[in-house]
Amino acid sequence: MKDLVAKINAEIETFKTEAESLSEKGVKAAGARARKSSLEIEKLLKEFRKVSIEESKK
Repeated sequence: MKDLVAKINAEIETFKTEAESLSEKGVKAAGARARKSSLEIEKLLKEFRKVSIEESKK
């Protein structure tokens, strides 16, 4: 579970960096990378939800 949380935090940092590049510097390619990162965050959060439910049942 700790590994999963670390992956989520790393992906959120990636998203922040890319979103900042898009909004402040106008780098259009960063927008695509930010969107890709947001999809990965979504997958990781779904996995986190599944794992946390399993952990709470123990």
